[in-house]
Amino acid sequence: MDAPNGFWAQAQRDPGRTVLVAPDGEEWSAARLHAECNKLTHAFRAAGLAAGDAFATVLPNGPEFIAAYLAAAQSGLYLVPVNHHLVGPEIAWILSDSGASVLVAHARFADTVRAAADEAELPDDRRYSVGRIEGFRPYADLLDGQSSEPPTHRTSGWVMNYTSGTTGRPRGIRRPLSGKRPEEMHLGGFLGIFGIKPFDDNVHLVCSPLYHTAVLQFAAAALHIGHRLVVMDKWDPEEMLRLIDRHCCTHTHMVPTQFHRLLALPEETRAAYDVSSMRHAIHGAAPCPDHVKRAMIEWWGSCVEEYYAASEGGGAFATAEDWLKKPGTVGKAWPISELAVFDDDGNRLGAGELGTVYMKMSTGGFSYHKDEGKTRKNRIGDFFTVGDLGCLDEDGYLFLRDRKIDMIISGGVNIYPAEIEAALLTHPAVADAAAFGVPHDDWGEEVKAVVEPTPGHEPGPELAEAILAHCAGRLARYKCPRSVDFTNEMPRDPNGKLYKRRLRAPYWEEPQRPL
Repeated sequence: MDAPNGFWAQAQRDPGRTVLVAPDGEEWSAARLHAECNKLTHAFRAAGLAAGDAFATVLPNGPEFIAAYLAAAQSGLYLVPVNHHLVGPEIAWILSDSGASVLVAHARFADTVRAAADEAELPDDRRYSVGRIEGFRPYADLLDGQSSEPPTHRTSGWVMNYTSGTTGRPRGIRRPLSGKRPEEMHLGGFLGIFGIKPFDDNVHLVCSPLYHTAVLQFAAAALHIGHRLVVMDKWDPEEMLRLIDRHCCTHTHMVPTQFHRLLALPEETRAAYDVSSMRHAIHGAAPCPDHVKRAMIEWWGSCVEEYYAASEGGGAFATAEDWLKKPGTVGKAWPISELAVFDDDGNRLGAGELGTVYMKMSTGGFSYHKDEGKTRKNRIGDFFTVGDLGCLDEDGYLFLRDRKIDMIISGGVNIYPAEIEAALLTHPAVADAAAFGVPHDDWGEEVKAVVEPTPGHEPGPELAEAILAHCAGRLARYKCPRSVDFTNEMPRDPNGKLYKRRLRAPYWEEPQRPL
């Protein structure tokens, strides 16, 4: 069944259909969500925002986030979704750099967003809060008195995500606006890459923060092609299984860290829930160790699929069958994308040759907001890179090795942390792990491992020795960690992204200082 092009048309055709199940279990009809996004659109216009302007949100997953996305998408505005794990100065930078005219935040993050709004000098009458934040006006006041009817002169807006800022300040990824009506855009077609069809009784589970590029893109695409959204606020492995069972969820976007923690549940807990409704458990954002991927396929079956992409665009996709045929691959290029591997001199490499992975999209380009230098950097023609190392095989399947910035060079030999981390994670006492280079007088760098122990395992010299012995049986000597330090919690964001720079920095600032 073909879906009318976009949520708004569907809401008018079938207003009583449940389109959203909020984290608290409340069900939202299409009519209610449509009215909310229309009121928000009128409110932004009343505040003086015009096509091309931006507004920012610091919100947890919930109906307000989805309504903000829909309002931007039909009013020619840029939505700037801010990672609520950032600290005040980081949020202030994004508010100032994006030129956001209005901020909508949640009381859960009150102290941080108040400090950020003050630093960014955002006027008091442009600050709104879901819940109470001192100095912010209630979100309800923003909507009060606004019409629930669709606005006139509707034009397509976009999401302006900010890069993670692993090497300097984050930059906004700004795509040009088309000026077209939302219904003229190719809404939701993105999911066709993964074989996900309109309607078809599909239910999309949102189990990661919507401020993340891919999470919002998957959720929005699902909504636009007639799928119900079941939204989690904070991820919990057993709660995820319960929601899949309760709502017969059919697809979701995941990260390998979630796989690892699902697999750590007791067997009786895993067996208590029916996950057979799942058709597409699509994972990305971080490398997935082979043993974790195999275990998930054994449990969930062929629905476990993988993609590789960047916020800037482009990507590859691998079905479970692809991966079992070519273990370790992240797939072949999307139909709307092209992949290539280049050496450091800009020469395109052949099958099996390791180099830097580049991508390009056939659907249009992008620029980094207020940073033409970064926009031009790391490009070869229409191709761009985010710094990953890999190779393409003779069939066009992409295999990644690591981020170039994370590569360890010890005694002139290149060492790839992802391989070491995969070995560490096979030890039963390791809940999470990171490997990186630390200074060494003779070799330049040596391999350091930092481990988050599983509950019941006491960190200390005895466990460190056991982990090093475990690695020695699985890795060549030059790849093995020379030492292990422990941390109570690995610095990952909820999407599984590891802030490795935070782990690595102390060792370079004060060599060999433990965490």
